[in-house]
Amino acid sequence: MDHLGRMGFSEAQADLLEVATSFCREKSPVEKARKLLDDEKGYDPAVWNEIVALGWLGIAIPEEYDGAGLGLAEVAPVIEQMGRRLLAGPFCSSTLAAQALLAGGTEEQRKTFLPQIIAGEIATLALSEESGDWSLVHLKARAERAGDKFSLSGVKNFVWDASAARWIIASVLYEGEPALVMIECGALPDGALRREVIIDETRRSYELKLDGVDVPASALLDPAKARAALAHIHLAANLLAAAEMVGGTQAVIDYTIDYLQTRKQFGKLIGAYQGLKHPTVNAFTQYEQARSHLYAAAHCFNEQGTGEIATRMAKAEADKALSYAADRAIQFHGGFGFTYECDAQLYRRRAIWHASQYGDAAYHRRKLAELIL
Repeated sequence: MDHLGRMGFSEAQADLLEVATSFCREKSPVEKARKLLDDEKGYDPAVWNEIVALGWLGIAIPEEYDGAGLGLAEVAPVIEQMGRRLLAGPFCSSTLAAQALLAGGTEEQRKTFLPQIIAGEIATLALSEESGDWSLVHLKARAERAGDKFSLSGVKNFVWDASAARWIIASVLYEGEPALVMIECGALPDGALRREVIIDETRRSYELKLDGVDVPASALLDPAKARAALAHIHLAANLLAAAEMVGGTQAVIDYTIDYLQTRKQFGKLIGAYQGLKHPTVNAFTQYEQARSHLYAAAHCFNEQGTGEIATRMAKAEADKALSYAADRAIQFHGGFGFTYECDAQLYRRRAIWHASQYGDAAYHRRKLAELIL
């Protein structure tokens, strides 16, 4: 903890980390995470209600909207432990939707919707499209004004937790500029949502067809803030993804070490062989580096320029660390490692999923080159 303290690891972060560590360990053992793979919801509603009761949805929401008045830096340790234990649920989706409202909503929208999200109403974002472009302002979906409402068109992909959500905040082009609109899920026509088959089966992701969807004029978030809001969401999503991957890296290293200390080959524990010890040490070193980058990014997230650089570094390092640690775990488990029963598979799939969302390591390094050089 000392090296984190030197980067501004706060007392609030430490308290949340302690609570989240025990909560996620108790509520999401790997056996339960695997059982939920076949559940239609993909998460335990009872655990979700406990998360709501803990007040975690209000961590990064100002007190004037019934939140705790902290920030995403304090959300990071919670997400880290969720990632470590594969705890499923719409926490990340709702947290990012709340950030979209904070950064891009009108005052009336913030006062109306943020307290409801804190109280457990699920919200999510629809920002991705078929092109797979990680620039959130490159859009084909549209909104056209028709009297006192907007008519939407287009298709959005990777809409997390859409079937459980009450609201979806979607990005569209309005009068040639990016805009955000809030869609009431109960008003969606039949067939608007289709569950997608994705690499990370601990999650639920959906395609959203906007054709035939109308929303009231009041559903449009502040158009003047849309570009800045999308930039904020992009960085916030990458920060939380880095946190989740750091937690996953710790879990898969623990899983590997446990195996190295129990499996014998040629009469001795396989952990005694240098060919396995050295890669494991490398994985742990990468984990420590990624975690340091994560909390450095969390500490300076709101600083203009510095926050973006630190967040992109954190996502790139977390991507590398989890991918490497999970790959080594699969290899070290031999033939069993290549079966779906090996828990390292779940973490490797998660690394691939996060690389597909909001930019992989190569993408962020390229952006860093533009920022730094």
